[in-house]
Amino acid sequence: MWWFMIGTSYLPIVLVIWSCAAFVISFSIAVLTRHVDPLVPFISDTGTLPPERCIFGLMINISAFLGVVAMYVRYKLLKTLNKRKPSINPQLNIAALACGALGCFGMCIVANFQETALAPVHDVGALLSFVMGTVYLVLQTCISFKMMPYYHSRLVCGFRAALSIVSVIATIPMIVCYFLSRNSSLHWKPEEKGYGYHAASAVCEWLVAFSFNFFFLTYIRDFQGFTINVKAELLQEPSDGSYNRL
Repeated sequence: MWWFMIGTSYLPIVLVIWSCAAFVISFSIAVLTRHVDPLVPFISDTGTLPPERCIFGLMINISAFLGVVAMYVRYKLLKTLNKRKPSINPQLNIAALACGALGCFGMCIVANFQETALAPVHDVGALLSFVMGTVYLVLQTCISFKMMPYYHSRLVCGFRAALSIVSVIATIPMIVCYFLSRNSSLHWKPEEKGYGYHAASAVCEWLVAFSFNFFFLTYIRDFQGFTINVKAELLQEPSDGSYNRL
């Protein structure tokens, strides 16, 4: 069996590949059609105008779904391990899942409400996505350290901590500089007022987004020793035996 097919390790792999493809494809189309400048546009700028808007919306929605699935699998994995050797507060595991799900919901808002159409809704979605995503990284890093060395190695914990720190440090200037730029234009010139803030915010945004992706790559080894099975149970047998006639 191939290494990426062991357990549920394919989930974070598919998530990261798909998410990166969404960024690259929409960015390439937006630049080739000259809808955005090739130098540090916002991620959502590359999915604002058609045709890239359609591809961006579709792929980001699927990325959000894959993200929720991967987070839920991680939640079930930690819950199972915690039963064998209690290391973390179950509420911490639940809080991490809730924050991650809210971050994915924010991704859906960003994908479906373009900044040129409904800027306030788009901004709320982006804020929810990046802030809750960063909180998810921090909580999962704390969980990893609490479970060391029984399940997570020091190297993995250190790498996750580094990505969490990068995400936290980049998120703050990303938000501040975005509001200081005071311009939602898709095309910027270096001499324009607020260009420096725009460039700084865009760089931080890309940095946070790829920190999320690299963080999920650290799940591959964890997911290799874990599978999830779906079990169907009939809650009540029909009194008229209607199921037998199907």
